[in-house]
Amino acid sequence: MASTLLWVLSGVLLYSVVATALSARGFLPDWARVSGPITTLHTERGKAVLDWLARPKRFWRAWANVGLGITLVVMVGSFVLVIFSAVTILNRPSSTIITEPQDALVIPGVNQFLPLSVAPEIVLGLLVGLVVHEGGHGLLCRVEDISISSMGLALITLIPMGAFVEPDEEEQRNAERGPQTRMFAAGVTNNFAITVIAFALLFGPVVGSIGVVPGVHVGGALPGTPAADAGIGEGSVITGVAGQNVTNASDLDRALVDANRTVPVSLSNGTTTTVERSLVVTSAIKDGPIGLGTGATITAINGSPTHTESGFTAALENRSVATLRTDNGSTTTAPMGAYASRITPDGPLANATGEGGEPVVVTRFAGERTPNTSALSDMLSQTNPGETVRVEAFVGGERTTQRVTLGENTQTGSGLVGVTGLQSGTTGIAVDDFGIDAYPAAGFLAALGGEGGAGGSALTSVILLLTLPFASVAAPGVSYNFAGFVGANVDFYTATGPLGFLGGGVFVLANVLFWVGWINLNLGFFNCVPTFPLDGGHILRTSTEAVVSRLPIGSRRSLTGAVTTAVSLTMLAALMLMIFGPSLLSG
Repeated sequence: MASTLLWVLSGVLLYSVVATALSARGFLPDWARVSGPITTLHTERGKAVLDWLARPKRFWRAWANVGLGITLVVMVGSFVLVIFSAVTILNRPSSTIITEPQDALVIPGVNQFLPLSVAPEIVLGLLVGLVVHEGGHGLLCRVEDISISSMGLALITLIPMGAFVEPDEEEQRNAERGPQTRMFAAGVTNNFAITVIAFALLFGPVVGSIGVVPGVHVGGALPGTPAADAGIGEGSVITGVAGQNVTNASDLDRALVDANRTVPVSLSNGTTTTVERSLVVTSAIKDGPIGLGTGATITAINGSPTHTESGFTAALENRSVATLRTDNGSTTTAPMGAYASRITPDGPLANATGEGGEPVVVTRFAGERTPNTSALSDMLSQTNPGETVRVEAFVGGERTTQRVTLGENTQTGSGLVGVTGLQSGTTGIAVDDFGIDAYPAAGFLAALGGEGGAGGSALTSVILLLTLPFASVAAPGVSYNFAGFVGANVDFYTATGPLGFLGGGVFVLANVLFWVGWINLNLGFFNCVPTFPLDGGHILRTSTEAVVSRLPIGSRRSLTGAVTTAVSLTMLAALMLMIFGPSLLSG
């Protein structure tokens, strides 16, 4: 990813140097202007169209006033959100979705969340967003009798990225605050309007014409696992296991519990393959107590052959310590339980054991076995602060059993044992006897308002849509991002309903509406940030002038300048921290 960004930046820099040199020597025509990587192509054509569109002035002023009210609310929210995010990053650099600077760029293939497969839809969304945004400014200029010097196309290097409208600077400066403010808010208003239209169409007839193919949808097979060896991989849909029909991941898990080691698997394409199950370590903490790495295959536990997850669980049911043998003949003996990277100093467990800051494996809690982290978490959720329970744990390889008075988990209100850095699985390893990574096809469709949708509020739907491209980091337990109906995931869906006659075209339409709405919503939010040169910065200035003009003071202009400068610099600093802070602070 970093090398891709380097090539892109190198190309942009080369273009900027060459284009600037050509402009300085007069080789470019007057209608082409260069400012670094930005090239603008100017024209005066189209003014007559704007004059015609601006005729119902009363309507457009009412439209802009409504949009201004929405913009002011979003501006306040943007200010609070940016400050909150910046402070959170200072305290916890890993808490943000944008962990690398390139993730702030809306460039498919450079931004890790935006794949090249949806580059056409993203570019279209940017074009629509910038055209309606700048068109809104131009339209309100004519409504408020502000002349337009020129219009045209804006490019980043040679890539068209939208349109622009250039008002007459003197007339804009001399216009009253009301017309100026409406003009600056018009672009954001249009972006939000396009968002509403795109998402209304997406939520309605388009997503209503998309269904989920029955079965277990495979996003990929974990390397070295039985499923991968059997040829089950990305895009496969499992419909049957050992003669049992499966429609979801729960059905698959139940079928595997009752199945033999060798299991026939039916796929939606009509083929059947055979999976020879074996117990593979799919994830492992570095230098953990067990000492096994990802990809190791466990063949026996305490001398008894074991090839399945159910066998693994049964073998550990009453044993706090077990010996594991792998396919290369090596053995390892370790405590089997919930692993945490450290005992919280001054916490309940530390107070009971006299140990703090050390790694720990909790093997029994309140007399019950805790063979993995999930078991410990489930037991803790049933406790109350102040309860005293007996805890068996291994610290530094030594067993200790103590009576621990639980603290309070401030997030859930349940009991707290006092450990941090809990790792999933058993003693820091996760095992799988099949090896697929299921793709949440039904969940993504429900988030778009399709089959199985929760039918929540409009705000909930907007939040879900905003986070879908970052689902793997924004939603616990989800390992995939949703970029649209593209690539292998198209095989998990079928065209049905009122637009089913379009076939695959319904997926193209859904992708276009999703990204046009998503891009316009983000453009609107971003331009509402109260800092220059964004629209929010200009609206902040005119709004501050309106308030300051009513104050009984002499230096109104100085106070306006001080307020707008302070807010703008604060916002710029916070935005820079949001973009560059995670990589700098965590380094």
